[in-house]
Amino acid sequence: MLLSGCSIEGFGKAFGNFGWPSRGVSLQAHKMYDLWIASVIAALIVGIFVWGLIFWCVIRYRKRGDELPVQTRFNMPMEVLYTVTPILIVAVLFYYTAIVQTDVDKLSKNPDQIVQVTAFKWQWEFDYRDGMGKDANTVASTVGSADVIPLLVLPVGEKIRFEETSKDVIHSFWVPEMLFKRDVFPGSARNVFEATLDKEGRYVGRCAELCGTYHAFMQFELVAVSKDKFDTYLTAKKGGATTQEAMAQIGFTGKEAYAVTTVPLNTRRQASGWNQSNTVAAGK
Repeated sequence: MLLSGCSIEGFGKAFGNFGWPSRGVSLQAHKMYDLWIASVIAALIVGIFVWGLIFWCVIRYRKRGDELPVQTRFNMPMEVLYTVTPILIVAVLFYYTAIVQTDVDKLSKNPDQIVQVTAFKWQWEFDYRDGMGKDANTVASTVGSADVIPLLVLPVGEKIRFEETSKDVIHSFWVPEMLFKRDVFPGSARNVFEATLDKEGRYVGRCAELCGTYHAFMQFELVAVSKDKFDTYLTAKKGGATTQEAMAQIGFTGKEAYAVTTVPLNTRRQASGWNQSNTVAAGK
């Protein structure tokens, strides 16, 4: 009766998600989060049981005099129990991990939206495509620069297929709130995955693979909006509007037409950067 008033999400929030970032903003992220919290709960149950046995043995079999207690060589039922039980626990965890992993990696035959993610030193290009594969056509595109963070605008409630490619070295497409990242390879290799966003908002995206000098500044912003707003945005982009003009048409004007979760790449050659004429080297 006590546990019936709880939820996995509520239990996780009460304890800081046990080290997991959050429940995430996609259906796939929710399943990974639930698996994590359920595994932690199982680990706590096992831990409490083991700690209980340890303290019970310490108290029950503590020394009560100089008489030597009865010596037991082994207890077969007990040894079978602590050999079989860990195997069963690992098997159950493996089973549910395989189910969640398979679901996260699942690809549908007809995704609602297809986005080609192209990484290059040290920026991103997002192409909205009219089909799957490298031979499909690009209907709209957004490219980042040193001055403007690229925006990846996507709808909630739709299956989105990400097709990744790189123009130079290995990068990695990562949105922390999606609880998922996947490497972006150069050449003919195209990593593919799908996600269904279920929460509107703006989330910073990063490259999670060391790719050179300005790797730390290789960022983008994921903008999750309703399907109607996304359709309006994409129609404006197809009509030749810039990303900021298209953002304005769905209600994001002024500073909100640009990234709000991160700042543009800083080459550290500005007035506040290093190697200024009036500076003195360390140690002098």
